[in-house]
Amino acid sequence: MSFEKLGIIKPLLNAIADMGYKHPTIVQRRAIPLVLAKSDVFATAQTGTGKTAAFGLPLLQRLRKPQEREGVRVVILSPTRELSMQIYEELKEYAKNMSINIMILVGGKDLEKQRQKLKSGIDIVIATPGRLIEHTEKGLSLKNVEAFVLDEADRMLDMGFTKDIRKLHPLLPKRHQTLLFSATYSEKVRKLSKLILKKPVFVETGKKNSTVDTINQIAYLVDTERKAELLAYLIGSRNYPQVLVFTRTKKSADELALELKKDGLKCGIIHGDKTKANRLKTLTQFKEGHFKVLVATDIASRGLDIEHLPYVINYELPSVAEDYVHRVGRTGRAGREGEAISLIDIYEKYDIRNIEKLIGEKIPQERVEGFEPDPTIRRKDVDEVKLKSEHKRSSEKRERQYNKNTSHVPTTIP
Repeated sequence: MSFEKLGIIKPLLNAIADMGYKHPTIVQRRAIPLVLAKSDVFATAQTGTGKTAAFGLPLLQRLRKPQEREGVRVVILSPTRELSMQIYEELKEYAKNMSINIMILVGGKDLEKQRQKLKSGIDIVIATPGRLIEHTEKGLSLKNVEAFVLDEADRMLDMGFTKDIRKLHPLLPKRHQTLLFSATYSEKVRKLSKLILKKPVFVETGKKNSTVDTINQIAYLVDTERKAELLAYLIGSRNYPQVLVFTRTKKSADELALELKKDGLKCGIIHGDKTKANRLKTLTQFKEGHFKVLVATDIASRGLDIEHLPYVINYELPSVAEDYVHRVGRTGRAGREGEAISLIDIYEKYDIRNIEKLIGEKIPQERVEGFEPDPTIRRKDVDEVKLKSEHKRSSEKRERQYNKNTSHVPTTIP
């Protein structure tokens, strides 16, 4: 099967040929004809299987015809600024041989300048929910939208955008096409699909919530306090050229980055306390090879498109099992091979079972020589240590708060 046989027109065929794409992926083969036929589509596909082209190519093809009415013709919603920029760059590349106006609406940019540009006439708007709502409140009309796309719908709902989507949906015309693309299938996504889709065609290109076959998954058992040491050893001894490391919290990310730097590993950090400009700069430097290790929280598990990323390491397993799929989906993209490594301690040895149940396969567990976990440590012992540690931190926090509240009180009575 070729893109040409799917009915894709010459200007788009030339563009994707220049990008090195020869054959469509499964989700592209199944979704493109449906989008061209203006059907509502609910598609679930593993991360890295080409969902952007699956909806982008047929929508661009339909937009080649002059618009009959003024205003935005296609709205694409994505959960993050980074993912929006990724979609924007990809669609611009596809449309390089066509006269189609594409605009990105995300925070961090001047709202008034965006409003002025919108007045000139835009075919496709790619936006985060919050920024799009800002523009609708300033007068942007969505009444002539022909197609409404929700990309990474599951992540959007996980990030709390349900109310925003519900607010935007009534602003769309009654007759429009809706495309919902999601990497995982959850109850939240199912409920949303019932709200916004009309007689959708369901496209499922693999087992729900599964990882791609080109990713080799493995878990190494290690004691908690030796995780950073093992991580540095793996990166150094195996000469990993580029690795994305996930932590569960911002605090863990900062602490890990410090430990890796002590071991001589230059690394960048991406998490919620970093500004959007800083996150974008760090990601660009990582892609360009200024450092080989990027430490990130789950803010980076979606929307990161790093070509040929060979390794993803879970320094800590995610608190939500579905996020494991998104994390490891940063490698093994577009049919390439990748390796996903998880460092699991005595707690995560049990938690990984939830992930295995979700993806429907066992993740091999091994030990690295010299880093074998202490067999005398029991979970009960760890529980007690953890409880004491949490109690100590709580006491220290109360003491700091007390000192802060009483710092203005004189130490002597005049």
